[in-house]
Amino acid sequence: MSARTVIEATVLRALLGLPAPVQRVLAGPPLERDGQVLAVDLQLMLRIQQLTREPAIESLEVELGRQAAVRQSGLTAGRQAVGSVREVDAGGLLARLYTPSSACGPVETPGSLLVFLHGGGFFFGDLETHDASCRFIAERSGVRVLAVDYRLGPEHPFPAAHDDALTAYRWVLDHATALGADPARIAIGGDSAGGNLSAHVAIEAAREGLPLAWQLLVYPATDVSGETESKRMFGKGLFLTQEFMDLAVASYTPDPATRTDPRVAPLRADLPSGLAPAYVVTAGFDPLRDEGEAYAAKLAAAGVEVETRRFPDQIHGFFNIVGAGRTSRAAVAEIADRVRAQLRPA
Repeated sequence: MSARTVIEATVLRALLGLPAPVQRVLAGPPLERDGQVLAVDLQLMLRIQQLTREPAIESLEVELGRQAAVRQSGLTAGRQAVGSVREVDAGGLLARLYTPSSACGPVETPGSLLVFLHGGGFFFGDLETHDASCRFIAERSGVRVLAVDYRLGPEHPFPAAHDDALTAYRWVLDHATALGADPARIAIGGDSAGGNLSAHVAIEAAREGLPLAWQLLVYPATDVSGETESKRMFGKGLFLTQEFMDLAVASYTPDPATRTDPRVAPLRADLPSGLAPAYVVTAGFDPLRDEGEAYAAKLAAAGVEVETRRFPDQIHGFFNIVGAGRTSRAAVAEIADRVRAQLRPA
C-alpha cells in the first residue's frame, strides 16, 4: 500500500468512526428508498468518494480498473489479525489458506473449511481485494478459509471462471487432509460473482454426488440479463452501477447467447435434488438484491434448507468493508457468526 493510500485510509477510518450524529451532518439528509434508510456511515463514505472524485472502476481500462479495485479495497480493509496465512497451489490455481488462531495448534482431528470465491463481476477482483474479509471471517468464525483465484474476462470469457471454480472444489476434496479439513464439513461461499460461482459449484456437487456441507451466497449474481426493480432503483450512485454491470456482462459473456446459460444464470437452472443448505445474504441498497432473494426462494421451492438475510441499510460491496465504519463490519461479523454456527456446531 502506497504512502498516499495509507493516509487516505487513515482519514477515511477517522471520518467513518465519528459519532453517528456528526456523520449525519457531514453526509446530508437520510437516503430513503423502498422503505429502507441507508446506513449513515456508508452514505458518508459515498459522499467522500464523490467529493474526492474517486474514479469508478468501470470508467477505467480493465487493468487500471483492477489496480484501482485493490487500492480501493485497501482503504476500508484495516488490519485484520488471523492465526496464519499461507499460499496454496490449488491444482494450478492460486489460493490462500487462512487459519484462525483457535486452529493454529497441532491438528489432531480434521476441521471445517470454507472454500471462498471472490467477487468482482468476473473481470476484476483477486486474493488481495478480499484478503481482509477472509481474515476477518476465518478469525471470528474459527473456521479455516481457502480463498481461490480464478481466470477473469475479457481475457478468459465464460465458462473459464465456472470451470476453475469446480476444478478448485474437486481439488479441495482430493486434498482435504493436507488442508486440515474433514470432507464432510467443507462449504463453498463467495460474494457477488463469487456467489454465482458458488451456486454453480453447489449445483454440480449435488449432480455428481460430491460432499458439500453448506453454501454461503453473499449478494449473488443469479440472472445477469434479468430486469428487476432493485436494478432500477439502486443502479446509480450506490457503488454498484448499471454501467459496471453492463461492462461485467460484456467482459465475461461477450456472446449474448451465453447470458442465459444456467451456469451464468442459476435462477434459470433446473435444480437437482440433494443441494446443500444455503445462507443467502442480500443488501437493501443493492441492484442485485431482488435476484439474490429470488434465487433463495427458488431454492426453498425446490426443498432446499435455505435462510435469507437482508441487511436493509447496506450497499453492494459491504462484505469488503471490515476496517472502516461500524455498520458493514457488524454485518460481516453476523455472517461470520453464522459460518461458525453452521460449520462449528457446539
